[in-house]
Amino acid sequence: MREAGLPSKVTIWEVGARDGLQNESAVLDLDTKLEFLDRLASNGLPVLEATSFVHPRWVPQLADADDLLKKLVPHPGVRYPVLVPNDRGLDRALAAGVSSIAIFASATESFARRNLNRSFDEQFAMFEPVVRRARDEGLEVRAYLSMCFGDPWEGAVRPERVVGAGKRLLDMGCFQLSLGDTIGVATPGHVNRLLGAFDVDGELLAVHFHDTYGQALANTYAALRAGVSTVDASAGGLGGCPYAESATGNLATEDLVWMLDGLGIEHGVDLTALAKTSVWMAGKLGKPSASRVVNALCG
Repeated sequence: MREAGLPSKVTIWEVGARDGLQNESAVLDLDTKLEFLDRLASNGLPVLEATSFVHPRWVPQLADADDLLKKLVPHPGVRYPVLVPNDRGLDRALAAGVSSIAIFASATESFARRNLNRSFDEQFAMFEPVVRRARDEGLEVRAYLSMCFGDPWEGAVRPERVVGAGKRLLDMGCFQLSLGDTIGVATPGHVNRLLGAFDVDGELLAVHFHDTYGQALANTYAALRAGVSTVDASAGGLGGCPYAESATGNLATEDLVWMLDGLGIEHGVDLTALAKTSVWMAGKLGKPSASRVVNALCG
């Protein structure tokens, strides 16, 4: 029986094929990536972030983005957004015929300069024409906002700074804002304070937690209680945390599904099948899955 105050259904925004693989040291071949996406769709995941149009020099793991989208056979009803960093990335996305893109911004000055080569304010000037043109072309645009809880160079990040940055992205026309705990330092108290500082409909917000300190599930539960119903996750916990060496990265989709099942929240995912997909991918990567649920079910 579902607890009062929790959503009846959660949309899982699966990022394993993009955010997960781009942070793995191994570079997989195109056929493996295509099979991964096919398996994930067959497992019931409604949104699969397929790839990234970031320059291959910066993300060599996803250098085959154009070829992947040419060969991808979409499943009916499944969305396949792609990450675009700038106008050039949008050009490639439009040429590929995608209908959904995401942009990646920073809540802090330090990370904006290191990741985007822009100041905090300059990043919005860069994204605004990208979002406007994408919207004019009929694409939906999601915004990621990184470093929402802590920054490795600046320390703790004030909620009002995150809210200000997030509202600028929503005001551009982004349909959803994903709040990222990029280095995995958030706790449920942090989550409550940040989400409480937003005066927007909870449907406009999503959460993206890393499990560096083992808090990703607890943080997700806090977000659900605060009205969020879209959660980013990565099959098998794929992806590391680039700012905490050897630390666990993304929240594992299987661990999330196990919790949602226990809470009586609908999600549409076949957990047994998904765990088998993650075991298969772990074999391709030559490393065990980071998901505790995968290891409990299949170990």
